[in-house]
Amino acid sequence: MKPNLNTLEIKQLTDANLPIFKLLINLFNTVFEEDQSNQGSDRNLSSLLGNSHFIVMAALVENKVVGGLTAYEIPMYYSDSSEIFIYDLAVDPQYQRMGIGKGLMQSLREYCLKQGVKEFFVMAHEEDEHAIDFYRATGGKSEKVINFLYKTTE
Repeated sequence: MKPNLNTLEIKQLTDANLPIFKLLINLFNTVFEEDQSNQGSDRNLSSLLGNSHFIVMAALVENKVVGGLTAYEIPMYYSDSSEIFIYDLAVDPQYQRMGIGKGLMQSLREYCLKQGVKEFFVMAHEEDEHAIDFYRATGGKSEKVINFLYKTTE
């Protein structure tokens, strides 16, 4: 049975939405095949939700979390503006290819326009063809970069 997308709501979460944020993190863990215990404390999550430079958007269908994104606003030093970095974006596999991911991207675009942010960006692993195809289909332009990761414990 196809889900009823007439009830789709995309909302930006605030510190009053901690339970929804925790459900979104569980969805991220499922989609990205991470340990379900991979979640910060309620205190940390509430603090993040209260941080104006941290953006969380959740997609809900019939009050069920079916997708979402997290992003960080990065103030720039070479101008009076910021850029937005999408950290995670996921949609429940049962709800993929129904426009929910595109809706999340459009909601972030609208957020950026309201805030005067001219660019947002996301990184995708080269082997993740599904993500790369999605970002291209939503208007993203790819750049060839190499990401370096440093572990502070090694």
